[in-house]
Amino acid sequence: MFALLFFVPDLSFLAYLSDAKFGALVYNAAHSYMAPVTLLTFGFGLASPLTLSIALIWLAHIGLDRALGYGLKYSAGFGFTHLGRIGRQKNH
Repeated sequence: MFALLFFVPDLSFLAYLSDAKFGALVYNAAHSYMAPVTLLTFGFGLASPLTLSIALIWLAHIGLDRALGYGLKYSAGFGFTHLGRIGRQKNH
């Protein structure tokens, strides 16, 4: 079960089916450190191992994405990130 949770934040890319601006907004919300750190804080405060586990899995996902070059998205499209462009580049 926990292994599948690792990939849940990537479901946010489905928002790109609407348009690039909304897709970037939803993707960035799911891939920002703010929400999982808040969840982690609540997990410590409530002494909830499940909440802590979910927060840590979410943080690990974000960290791996950053390590692979998948940064926060710009509204220009999925391939435009704060870490640079990703994906195949078309030759002009």
